[in-house]
Amino acid sequence: MSQVKSQQNQRPAAGMMGRGPMGMMGAPTAKAKRFRPTLKRLLTWFQPFRMRLLMVFVLAILSTGFTIASPKLMGSAIDIITQTLMLRLSGQAAEFDNQAIGQVLLWLLSFYLLSSLFMFCTQWIMAGVSQRTVHAMRNAVGAKLRRLPLSYYDSHSHGDILSRVTNDLDTISTTLQQSATQAITSVIQLVGFIIMMLTISPALTLVVIATLPLYAVATVFIAKKSQSHFVAQQKHLGQLSGHVEEMFSGQVVVKAFGHEENSINTFETINENYSQAYRRANFISGIIFPAMSFISNLGYVLISVVGGLWITSGRLSVGSIVAFIQYSRSFTQPILQTANIANILQSTIACAERVFEILDEQEEKDPVLSRFTPKPHKEQELRGAVRLNNISFRYQADQPLIDGLSLDVEPRHIVAIVGPTGAGKTTLVNLLMRFYELDSGDFSIDGQPAQELSRSELRSRFGMVLQDTWLFGGSIYENIAFGRPDATDDEVIAAATAAHADHFIRTLPDGYQTILNEEVSNISQGQKQLLTIARAILANPDILILDEATSSVDTRTEMQIQQAMKKLMKNRTSFVIAHRLSTIQDAEKILVMNEGKIIEQGTHVELMALRGFYYELFLSQFSEPQAALAS
Repeated sequence: MSQVKSQQNQRPAAGMMGRGPMGMMGAPTAKAKRFRPTLKRLLTWFQPFRMRLLMVFVLAILSTGFTIASPKLMGSAIDIITQTLMLRLSGQAAEFDNQAIGQVLLWLLSFYLLSSLFMFCTQWIMAGVSQRTVHAMRNAVGAKLRRLPLSYYDSHSHGDILSRVTNDLDTISTTLQQSATQAITSVIQLVGFIIMMLTISPALTLVVIATLPLYAVATVFIAKKSQSHFVAQQKHLGQLSGHVEEMFSGQVVVKAFGHEENSINTFETINENYSQAYRRANFISGIIFPAMSFISNLGYVLISVVGGLWITSGRLSVGSIVAFIQYSRSFTQPILQTANIANILQSTIACAERVFEILDEQEEKDPVLSRFTPKPHKEQELRGAVRLNNISFRYQADQPLIDGLSLDVEPRHIVAIVGPTGAGKTTLVNLLMRFYELDSGDFSIDGQPAQELSRSELRSRFGMVLQDTWLFGGSIYENIAFGRPDATDDEVIAAATAAHADHFIRTLPDGYQTILNEEVSNISQGQKQLLTIARAILANPDILILDEATSSVDTRTEMQIQQAMKKLMKNRTSFVIAHRLSTIQDAEKILVMNEGKIIEQGTHVELMALRGFYYELFLSQFSEPQAALAS
């Protein structure tokens, strides 16, 4: 039921969205489109944790405050020692005040311990906040992806979507956990260091503050230069993930057509683009640190020269100058951290923007309330009437596909849909399931307008067995029960038996508990198809959609599948996309489609009597083999 045959000629596939050979996408984005709005939006995700963030802020102030006070205490100890030494040098008898020095050292030890304790609490709380925030974002993205229409997946690389959900969210998580606390403490340290330096020497503090514009200019300039490369880095990472996923999932086809070398060359090209963007981004951002160190050293030289002169003139004590130099040297650390955070923020905002693009995609909308409520029905009641009224649809605005199509299907009738490739057969099925919305017209099921039903209600009425089987990595039992999770063991086994799957399942080492591997390569194609039929039988839908799936199996398995399909279609309305016309001769109605329109309809006998498109199509499948045998 969850399978959708997506190969349709008119559909805008992922390869049409700026992607080149082997899934390679187009040129990288120049820079983040909306930096400030994206940052503001990212911060809104912290709103549920306001109290915890306030606690983080208070603890960060306490931790930083004790750290900031330590150099001045150390300066006091140096002054005590210096004064004693000066007295001794002047010839006076003086003893070191060990008690005072001991008290200062005790206070220093206490300050460092308290600072470490508060910092640990800050990091612990912030880690919880960041993980809960990203957890909420992951849930939001996961829920959004489930609500997006099929057209979104047709027009976006699966690898790029995967990269946004994993790599981009991981980058956001890392930034929030590691950089958020640093940002808070860096700001507090900057303010605290300035205040402490002002208490020692306002004049020297002005020298230090004078270097701030240089820090700001260097940081902003370098960050702007690196932003475009960080965006390109994330984009190329998405391309890389998409190509790898594409090549591994299609490894058999790649090998069969001898495209290994092309695949490797494409991988190397994307990998090289990613490496170049990574190197450029990190090289430019790496310039921040030597630039900050150079500016810091300029300030350090000025302070050392001026401070030395003031010590000799007696304006400042040695301890005060030592404390001030320590403050000035420490003053560069939060600036460097802030520059680093600004650098990391560029990458994070680029990632957040990509995540928010998913959250902002237009999703499928369901009616709030159905104006018609389905009535409980009895088992003998006829259900499954489908009526299409003048429906029209196109994948692209300038390319009509289905135009003005109308159809009435009686309950429990088998409707076969035939026609050449690209005629609109699969598109019609997708419209019935509301994987795509109609451009105009409407359709109803048992007299109830489909647009007034939620998609889950509508799709619960359908069961699908398509040529492209879909099974997930789990047990055979779980794959069959996917059709109805609340089914009992007996019901699952009965469904498998009806689908002619019970026998081969019991021959497997673990029977129904046999685990299917990731690529479901430990059972055959025919066995996969029998499991999907068993799943549809268990779901017990009113309406079936069948895509004949016997082209890649042997004759005996084909017969088993055909028998299972007949049991599945019994007493149900069935839409059969037919490729072998010999299998649909008993259908109550055959629709002949071409270029999105029903050009003929009727029974097999009626259509053959018309000697039209169906007649020629039928003869083309049977006349050629006979002619070949005759020759």
